[in-house]
Amino acid sequence: MTNHVLQIPLSDRWRIYHRLQELKINSSCPPDGSLRVQVNNLLEVILIRSTVMQFLASRQELLEWLERCWYYSDES
Repeated sequence: MTNHVLQIPLSDRWRIYHRLQELKINSSCPPDGSLRVQVNNLLEVILIRSTVMQFLASRQELLEWLERCWYYSDES
């Protein structure tokens, strides 16, 4: 179990926090403005990254990520 502090713009912090709560990922938003996330396993790392990308990545970044996923799924 590892605790991490994510630097998330205030405007997106609560939306990301609520999505992580829906995913049952232990997180909190203390008064200092940070988003704290407890990471317990690799699946949670992937879910956290995906959630943050959903809110913060540009359309182009999301398209490139999706294309990489398709590329790697074709290789298997």
